[in-house]
Amino acid sequence: MGAEIPARRIMSAREVAERLGISPRTVRNIMAEPRAEFEARAAERRRRVLELRAEGLKLREIADEVGMTVGGVGTILHRAYHAEAAQPAS
Repeated sequence: MGAEIPARRIMSAREVAERLGISPRTVRNIMAEPRAEFEARAAERRRRVLELRAEGLKLREIADEVGMTVGGVGTILHRAYHAEAAQPAS
C-alpha cells in the first residue's frame, strides 16, 4: 500500500502520527511509494547517469540533467565502477 498520487507533504510523518494517535512508522508505511516502483525508478536513474557519463558529460552536467546532487551522481558512478571491478574477467 502506498501513496496513489505521490506529492510533497505539508506535514511530517511525526506530525501526522501525533494528530492521528498512531506511530510515525505506520504513517511512513502508508505514505511510501511502493517498493517495486521505487526500485524501477532508481534503476532507470542509474542507467541514465551511466549513459550520460559514457557520453562524456561532467558530474555537474549529469546532476542537472537527472535532477540529482553531484554527490549522488558520484555515488552511483563509484558503486558502478566497483561492481564492474568485482566482476570476474571472462
